Amino acid sequence: MKNYKIAVLKGDGIGPEIVEQAIKVLDKTAARFDFTVDYDYADLGGVAIDNYGEPLPQATIDKCKAADSVLLGAVGGPKWDDQPGSNRPEAGLLKIRGALGLFANLRPAVIFQPLKSASPLKDSIIGDALDIMVVRELTGGIYFGKRGTYEQDGVQGAYDTEMYTVKEIERIARVAFDMAMKRNKKLTSVDKANVLDSSRLWRKTVIEISKEYPQVELNHMYVDNCAMQLVRNPKQFDVIVTSNIFGDILSDEASMISGSIGMLASASLSEGKSGLYEPIHGSAPDIAGQNISNPLATILSVSMMLKYSLDQPKAALAIENAVTKILETHRTPDIYEAGKAKVTCTEMGDLVADLI
Repeated sequence: MKNYKIAVLKGDGIGPEIVEQAIKVLDKTAARFDFTVDYDYADLGGVAIDNYGEPLPQATIDKCKAADSVLLGAVGGPKWDDQPGSNRPEAGLLKIRGALGLFANLRPAVIFQPLKSASPLKDSIIGDALDIMVVRELTGGIYFGKRGTYEQDGVQGAYDTEMYTVKEIERIARVAFDMAMKRNKKLTSVDKANVLDSSRLWRKTVIEISKEYPQVELNHMYVDNCAMQLVRNPKQFDVIVTSNIFGDILSDEASMISGSIGMLASASLSEGKSGLYEPIHGSAPDIAGQNISNPLATILSVSMMLKYSLDQPKAALAIENAVTKILETHRTPDIYEAGKAKVTCTEMGDLVADLI
């Protein structure tokens, strides 16, 4: 019987309550598919600032590196708004990505059929289904480039630098091409090559890597046009690969096409099997502790973990099927519609686990 060690970072706000439900579902899935899971808990984000004075203690890094994978809830909140930028909860996220070498972020934007009516787009635009995978470079670009503040002629200024190397672009491009090969063999690379030197290098490098994948149809799109096309004709996309900042923005836009940011999972992968899995929504401190949050994105993050890090594809599919089934009859308040049963965060976790 296989045993997996999972580092658990509950985080802030609704993080602890949604992670609790995801663990409940993972335990039930493990029992059904004949493997076991051990959990090692650590602090990241605001809770780490409270307990250790910093958003990412070394002890947390060590536990994550020793684990087969990492499950994260959410971080941040107004409580820590007065912290300097380098010590805010979100800084912990950037640091853990760098510490674990998590350079590839996979963000699926999927419309679950029972939630089709929640999409802001018309049926004529969505069609029968929508399934887009955004592959975002995660440890380079403007979030990790040179930055600072200055004063010139008595006027204060600040700068953040978009920087990429060929090697950084090559490795994220290969992840995207490999993903395209497993799907519909279609890849859209998004950049701003008409303006930015970094984007011109991005496009040139992606074209070079495309020669290794002759079966994949590659096309290029400027980021502003891509933002428009996602709401105009999203079905033209299958896999999108792009830089850190562009991926941050476009994946959030794509998530809302699906109807609710509370439904979407993500995976951040290293060059090996390990990864960090988390919902793409925030910590929602305004509803924390009320047992009304939606745990499904975190539960679906566990499904991605089983698929990409733990080599348990059947278990992953069982969770996806359970989520789809329960959405036909039950909803948390954020996705509620008349005729469905409104349930709490805990009840939703129980319902999904019962269907595994």
